[in-house]
Amino acid sequence: MAVDVTGAPAPAERLRPVSARHFVRLKLRVMGNNLRGKGWRVGLFVTGLVVALWFAATGFFLFALPGLADEPDFAVLAAGFGGGLLVLGWLLLPLVFFGVDETLDPARFALLPLSRRTLVVGLFAAATVSVPVLAALLATTGLVVTAWRLGGWAAGLVEVVGVVGGLLLCIAASRAITSAFATMLRSRRVRDLAAVLLAVLAALLGPVQIAVVAAAERADWDRLADAARVVGWTPFGAPWTVGLDVAEGRAWAVPVKLAITALTVLALLVWWSRSLESAMVGAASSGPAKERSGPSGTPVAQLFPRAVGWLRRDRFGALVARECRYWWRDARRRANLITIGVVGMFLPVMVNLGGFNPTEGSGFQTSPLVISLSLLFVGSLASLTLANQFGFDGSAYAANVVAGVPGRLELQARMAAFSVYVVPILLGISVVVVLVVGEPGWLGLAAGTLIGTYGVGLAVNSFVSVLGAYALPETSNPFAINTGAGVAKSFLTLLSLIAAAAASVPLIAAAALLGTVWLWLALPVGLAYGVGAALLGAYLAGDVLDRRLPELLTAVTPRR
Repeated sequence: MAVDVTGAPAPAERLRPVSARHFVRLKLRVMGNNLRGKGWRVGLFVTGLVVALWFAATGFFLFALPGLADEPDFAVLAAGFGGGLLVLGWLLLPLVFFGVDETLDPARFALLPLSRRTLVVGLFAAATVSVPVLAALLATTGLVVTAWRLGGWAAGLVEVVGVVGGLLLCIAASRAITSAFATMLRSRRVRDLAAVLLAVLAALLGPVQIAVVAAAERADWDRLADAARVVGWTPFGAPWTVGLDVAEGRAWAVPVKLAITALTVLALLVWWSRSLESAMVGAASSGPAKERSGPSGTPVAQLFPRAVGWLRRDRFGALVARECRYWWRDARRRANLITIGVVGMFLPVMVNLGGFNPTEGSGFQTSPLVISLSLLFVGSLASLTLANQFGFDGSAYAANVVAGVPGRLELQARMAAFSVYVVPILLGISVVVVLVVGEPGWLGLAAGTLIGTYGVGLAVNSFVSVLGAYALPETSNPFAINTGAGVAKSFLTLLSLIAAAAASVPLIAAAALLGTVWLWLALPVGLAYGVGAALLGAYLAGDVLDRRLPELLTAVTPRR
C-alpha cells in the first residue's frame, strides 16, 4: 500500500470558489427548511404570495392602462411618478421593517472567510429571489405593454431593459439602507420610533386618500406631465421612462438614463460594501458617553411624572404614575394614542365639511346635531383602546394580582392615567372642529359631547376588558394580534363601540330637542354625564375584576 508522505496540498480543483449561485441556493434551502413540516407557515406563505400577486395584478393594470387607452401624457405620469414611488418605497420600508428577510442579514456571515466583494454580489443575487421582487416585476411589466403600444416592439424591448434596471436599483437601495442602518435599527428605542412612525402612516391613510382624490379633481395634467418628465431624469424615474423616450422619438436619452441607473446602482453597492463590516459586527461606536446628572428627589418622587406630580403618594397615585409611564414608553400604546389624535381630527372635519361648497350653496349646512353625531363616534373610539387594557400588561399583571390591588382602584387608576393623555387630545379636537366649521361659540358643545361619550366608553370598556381580555403577541409591531381565539375575542371591541354609542344617545337627543339652549348646557352636562358613567363603570366592573383575577391573568398571558 503506497502512502503519500510528501505533504502536498490537495489539488486546487477541489476548492471551488463561492459564487452568487451559492447564496441563491442557500436562501432557497433555508426557505424550504422553514416551511417543511409546518403547515401554518406554509399557509402564511401562500397567503402572502396570493396577496402579492393581487397587488402585482393591480399594479400591472395601472401601468398598462395608459398604453391601452393610447394616452402618452398619462403614460409619462405612470412611469415617472409610479416608478419613482416604487423606488422610494423600497428605499424607506427597510427602515421600518428591518429584517424583512433574515437570510439576507449580513451578521450571519460574520464568521465566514468571505471577501467583501463576494458577500455583496452574493447577497445582492439572493435578494432578487423573493416574493416582493416577483410582485414588483409582474407589476412593472405593465410599463412594457404601455411602451409597446405607444412605440412598437423597439420601445417595448428597451422598456424591458429599463424595468430590469429599475428592479436592480430598488434591491440595491433596499440592501444598502438596511446594511447602513443595521446597528441603529437593532436599538430598542429606534424600533419603537419606527413603530410609532408606522402608526402615524396607517392613521393618515384615510386623509391622504381623500386629499389625493380632491387634488386629482383639480389637477393640471399638463404641468404634472412636465414634472413627471423631470423625475424621469433622476435615479427615481430614469429606468422606468426609457421605453417612452423611444416612443416619443428621443432614442438618444436611452443610454443617458441607463447610465444614470447603472451609476446609481454601482454607488449603492459601494456604499453597501463599506457599511457591510459594521453591520456584520452588529455594533458601532456611539461616541463618548454623556455625563448625566444624578436623579433628584426620593425614589417615590422619581416615579411620578411631572404631569401627575400633584397626586397623593398612595396606592392610587402610584398606579396612575405607573400607567402614565407605560402609555408614554410602550410603542404599542403610543401608536393607539396617535391613531386617536389623527382619526379624531380627520373624521369630524370630513363629516361636517364633506361635499359642502359655500360659494355654490351645494351640500348641507352643519348644525349642532351634525357636530354631535360626528363627535359621538370619536369619543367612543377614544375609549376603545381600553377594551383590552390588561392585554398590554401580559404576564406582568401578576404583580397586581399578588399585591391584591382592589378592582375598583385598579380601573379608576387606569382610567385616570389614560385620560391624562386622551382628554387634552379631545379638547384639541374640539377646538379644531369648531374653528374649521367657523362656529367658535360651539366649543362647549363639541367638548361636552366628546367628554360625555368618552366617559361612557370608559365604563363600557371596563367590563369588556375584564370579561373579554386576550393575550397580545410578543412583538414590536403595534398592530399585531394573535390569530384564533384572540381574534375572535377582539370582536368584542366592536360590541363595546356600539354599546358606548347607544349609551350616549341621551346627549344626542338633548342636542336635537333643546336647540340653542344645549349650546350652553352641553359642557357641564356632558362632563357630569361622562365622569358619572366612568365612576359607575369602575365601581361595577371592579367587583367583577375582583372575582376574575386568576382567569384574567391566564387570559392575558401569551402562550409560548
